[in-house]
Amino acid sequence: MPIELNLGALKRTRWHEYLVRFVLGGLITAFAGWVASRYGAVPGGLLLAFPAIFPASATLLEKHEQAKKRRAGISSTIRGRLAAGLEARGAVMGAIGGMGFGALVWKLLPQGSPGLTLLLALVSWLAISSLLWYVRKHHPWARSVRSGLRRP
Repeated sequence: MPIELNLGALKRTRWHEYLVRFVLGGLITAFAGWVASRYGAVPGGLLLAFPAIFPASATLLEKHEQAKKRRAGISSTIRGRLAAGLEARGAVMGAIGGMGFGALVWKLLPQGSPGLTLLLALVSWLAISSLLWYVRKHHPWARSVRSGLRRP
């Protein structure tokens, strides 16, 4: 599946779905802030690294895929689950890149310039996440796992 930007999807999403994403993302972020103020920056920072809108996005994505299949007259619900699973895989790759971002900021920020530190951390996040995507897409082991998951 190629990576693509689909602006038409913005029109298909209803206003209340955006509201669910923003509210849930805000609640998760506020909870991370509360944990940080109560228990310290380390546990709060770990929670803040959680992809805050992922739970709402995955749920809405599954619902949209199931509705598309229903409109096409197909009763199977597996496509929605598979789409949510792909979304989860991408979130994990981004989160691992985020760990690299956080590690670089943690180590370099006290010693150097904030602008350069953030630039290096951003580049590391992009490089790590892209490398994970490339390996998942092109490595022979990953291809054999994907082919084993396909339905006949």
